[in-house]
Amino acid sequence: MDLMRSFAALLLPLAACAQTAPFTIGQALSAAFPSELTAAADGRQVAWVSNARGVRNILAAEAPAYRARQITAYTRDDGQELQDFRWTPDASSLVYVRGGTANPDENPLGASEEIWIARLDGAAPRRVGPGSSPAVSPDGALLAYVRGGQVWWEPLAGGAARTSSVRGSADEPVWSPDSSRIAFAAQRGDHSVIVVIETATGAFHYLDVSTDFDSQPVWSPDGRQVAFARVPSSGLRAVRQAQRSAQPWSIRIAGADSGAGRQLWRASAGPGSVVREVSARRQLIWTPGGRIVFPWEGDGWTHLYSIPARGGEPALLTPGDFEVEDVAASANRIVYSSNQGDIDRRHIWEVEASGGTPHALTSGEGIECAPQPLDGAVAFLRSDASLPLRAAIRVNGATRDLDPQAIPPDFPSGRMVAPKQVTFPAADGLLLHGQLFLPPHPSSARAPAVVFFHGGPRRQMLLGWHDMLYYANAYALNQYLANAGFVVLSVNFRGGIGYGLNFREAPGYGASGASDYNDVLGAASYLQSRPDVDRARIGAWGGSYGGFLTALALARDSAVFRAGVDFHGVHNWATELRIPPTEPDYKTAFDSSPMASLAEWRSPVLLIAGDDDPDVQFNQTVMLAGALRRQNVPVETLIFPDEVHEFLLHRTWVAAYEAAAKFLSGHLQ
Repeated sequence: MDLMRSFAALLLPLAACAQTAPFTIGQALSAAFPSELTAAADGRQVAWVSNARGVRNILAAEAPAYRARQITAYTRDDGQELQDFRWTPDASSLVYVRGGTANPDENPLGASEEIWIARLDGAAPRRVGPGSSPAVSPDGALLAYVRGGQVWWEPLAGGAARTSSVRGSADEPVWSPDSSRIAFAAQRGDHSVIVVIETATGAFHYLDVSTDFDSQPVWSPDGRQVAFARVPSSGLRAVRQAQRSAQPWSIRIAGADSGAGRQLWRASAGPGSVVREVSARRQLIWTPGGRIVFPWEGDGWTHLYSIPARGGEPALLTPGDFEVEDVAASANRIVYSSNQGDIDRRHIWEVEASGGTPHALTSGEGIECAPQPLDGAVAFLRSDASLPLRAAIRVNGATRDLDPQAIPPDFPSGRMVAPKQVTFPAADGLLLHGQLFLPPHPSSARAPAVVFFHGGPRRQMLLGWHDMLYYANAYALNQYLANAGFVVLSVNFRGGIGYGLNFREAPGYGASGASDYNDVLGAASYLQSRPDVDRARIGAWGGSYGGFLTALALARDSAVFRAGVDFHGVHNWATELRIPPTEPDYKTAFDSSPMASLAEWRSPVLLIAGDDDPDVQFNQTVMLAGALRRQNVPVETLIFPDEVHEFLLHRTWVAAYEAAAKFLSGHLQ
């Protein structure tokens, strides 16, 4: 990384000369970002990761004071993530994974996954060894984890590890209530099976095997049964396209000993019959009261339902036109985040698993997510338009931050502009939502403007600091650009979440037709209609899927989009998705790509990427840069050696955003 540091050192003074905002990119990215908020089983302790300028550490807070204290003592911006928290049953220690899955075998940043145990009494963390997805047995004696695609287990205090050789790649292991068995899903390509291991002997058997994809096993409170989700498999290659319906998914229950299964519930045919991936760690929850809680889009929105484990009709727990996201349970109490009544924010709600009227725990102009129920309290993450995400707790009706030191004294919260909620039509009439950032000190002259496209596309940008680090950083750059005199429009285009099944599964989006280009045109028309925007100075920026839309805007309409910054975007869907040229999808995918419209591209572009990207092929950037140079389009590149898709190093983010701001200012201001 010496080359990258040298480049950043040269870039900093250049960027500083061009800045007109009253704060720096570094200041805008300086707040400690929290993640992995996890409550202990005793309901009196909570822990989370604090990422302070790339230095990641575990913090914890205990009842009754709930004051944050640091548990680990890492000191470097080294790209090593901390994740997959699991409390021990006595709440004395935390098991966690250090490192990540980003090209662990060859990445010089050393982003391999290792399991560690940190005690809360101040002792140094103990390394267990390579692995991921840790699970502590309910009696606290054993630790299970995944290594090399197999489930392993060993004494939590240390000792010899054991495994059973089960064909396939194992997903998250789950302990039985009596700590004698482990259930998990073994992925086998065109199907998956639920496996139960007897840890005393290493013997294993399968539950209710089929040709389909079985996942998300959850034990009954008495340990006699396992519930799981079943998604029908066709055995064919899945093409990336809108999918509103398919062969319906179902929930099944199998005897833990016999393996014999029965269908508990099956989705209705038609819209909502496809399983949607949700952010909850476990999609199925088996409550002590004998009900199974699960998410379903039966009415076109992601809601929670519950059904008696003995059978019956499911009860809708969260009715309305909104989406449920993070879900956690404490006994028969379900706590979740949603955009109920506030479509472009998130708030915390609770409901009984047996039904009843949901009750709002938070409201207002903030954003709250990732709830963790505690005894007489609830912990969560919160942000607003001015202050980034931070860990908080609500006790006796009052909410306060757990770590007030997470926001440094020089953080420019007073300079943040409150983004305005705007709606406008796409070129084909679809109603879109966006966030409009206006310069805090507008002049009489028309201002330059920039459209921001998020990635995913299964994302939704909000009216405040985002709860994902990638998009919290993007929010910071949008704030910087607004303070530098730009009108910034962040677009929630079709294919994203938050607005229901039909919006997310929009026909012909992305590689299946680029129908979302209508949203690009709609954003341009909206900005062109504003009296404070200079129609001749509109640009675009975005990352990943947003890089694709940025490149598509520049390729198809350089007359409107005069410059752009494209972070690790997809430029040829056919090669990115590895579609053979002999298949009918190949031409559709290519025609939906920026590479198909290169002849019209005239606008200058800055391409930014890490050259060890496991999510979007680095060749997508190489290929586009070469093609643009051949037709004399102004193209600049900023490549970070050994970096991945979601940059591992904080200093990479700072250097990349300084370069992006400098490029947009140079070409549009």
